Amino acid sequence: MADFDAIDSLLAAVGPEAALPAPGVRRELRERARLSKAQVARALGVSPSTVAGWEGIREPSGEIRTRYAYLLDGLAAKFEVEAEPEPVQEPERVPAAVAVSPDPGKDDSGEGDDVESLTVPEPCVLCGRPAGSRVAGFAQHLDPADCQAVTQAVTAPAPPAPEAAEAPARQDDAPRTTRPSGRSQGPARRAFQEPSGPVDLIGEAVRAALAEHQGDVEAATAALLKRAIPDAMRLLDETRKGARYDVVAHPWIPDILRKQTSRGADQIWEARPKWTRHQLPPGRHEVTALDINGAYLSALKTHLPLGQLEHSAGLSHDRRRAGVHLITPPAWDHEDVLPNPIGRRDEPGPLWVTEPTLRLLLRLSGPKYGLCEPPEIHESYTSGATENLLEKFRVALKDARDAAIAAGDEVTLEYVKAMYSKFVSTMGESNYNRELYRPDWMHIIRSQAFANLWMKALKAHDEGLTVVRAMGTDELHVIGDWRRVFAEGRGVTEVKVKDAYTADAGTGEEK
Repeated sequence: MADFDAIDSLLAAVGPEAALPAPGVRRELRERARLSKAQVARALGVSPSTVAGWEGIREPSGEIRTRYAYLLDGLAAKFEVEAEPEPVQEPERVPAAVAVSPDPGKDDSGEGDDVESLTVPEPCVLCGRPAGSRVAGFAQHLDPADCQAVTQAVTAPAPPAPEAAEAPARQDDAPRTTRPSGRSQGPARRAFQEPSGPVDLIGEAVRAALAEHQGDVEAATAALLKRAIPDAMRLLDETRKGARYDVVAHPWIPDILRKQTSRGADQIWEARPKWTRHQLPPGRHEVTALDINGAYLSALKTHLPLGQLEHSAGLSHDRRRAGVHLITPPAWDHEDVLPNPIGRRDEPGPLWVTEPTLRLLLRLSGPKYGLCEPPEIHESYTSGATENLLEKFRVALKDARDAAIAAGDEVTLEYVKAMYSKFVSTMGESNYNRELYRPDWMHIIRSQAFANLWMKALKAHDEGLTVVRAMGTDELHVIGDWRRVFAEGRGVTEVKVKDAYTADAGTGEEK
């Protein structure tokens, strides 16, 4: 009988998906309820960028679709809106990586969608005096000097907001109505306070974990590491507020970026350094193994494709675009003193490389260095690109890391490290991060870390140091006075000593 019960459960789960209104109506209902994307996202257990996608060109599926439909039905009933549902379609990955904000007036200042100017002032949620702005659906003063009750907690709903005078409608704006009667203005934490930046999200998470585990550092750290991926995605959403693009998490991806088997790899070559100098100068040498701090954190500043990758063949490199490229790499004649920029590769012939690897080869073939011939580009998958897509995210993590080092806060330091390293490692085909599917970004960020290490090796060589070894993203072994070349410390622009050993002329093996 148990077998039939299981089958009945499966049959009960199979059926037509819940009907949803058109994307424009979804947005209208949310805005009429004065709900921010962040509020809806928290209620449904998704990210604000996912909600933005549902109000654009994406469709939810499964249980989350049912919950979203329930919310929209409830809002429609409150406003007596006849929401004509769209025909139910099979969900599919959307062939886009970003959606341009419909408001051309938005910039990257961080104000975001949650702040709107009011044509007719409404009572401030704290002091009750007229306020000209609404933040996250609540009227309040943006300047604390204008608010007479900043320090008072809100214990009761504010007076109902008067109806706004009719104003010229902006394209894509939903009609504005008053808040439904009986709805609370929200708890005191929604009242005006000094803006908390993304770094505060990290600090709040650490404080909460320590409190939950009664100050047990090991237990709090373990708990924070487990939630590093969703917390990193939340931080990404916060740092993207007010940005020009809403990141869409699941674009179309060409087959070269898909794993060939369940346990295999895709066709992208990341140019990972794994090089040891074959012959050292005569004599015995003191070798210092340097550790490059925050390699993946620094690599978040790289040229990332914004939109759907588009195929091209026979074209020269366009610096305004980024992606992956099929190239024939040039011959490398400096293996005795510097690693090959494409890493250790046994098979000759064309291979798919990422944007940082191609740009490194083009740079080294230019007039400044002249170390090799230009690579031959056969075909590419690229999109319009920016180097600053993750810049606010990177800076927030860097600032939190710097503050943790200065305070000797190892809990925050380990938490931040896990956030950026797991963010990079799980944005491909991973079961641990289903919000972001960008294997092209994963390969590009990794390759940028390798390219950064290679350039440090070149700098050491140009400054007269003997480069002995370059490994992975963060390990560089040198002979000579390295402190005159690199600053020592724990900052992301500094290096620290990982090991020191003696090596003799010959193979450079450690003694």
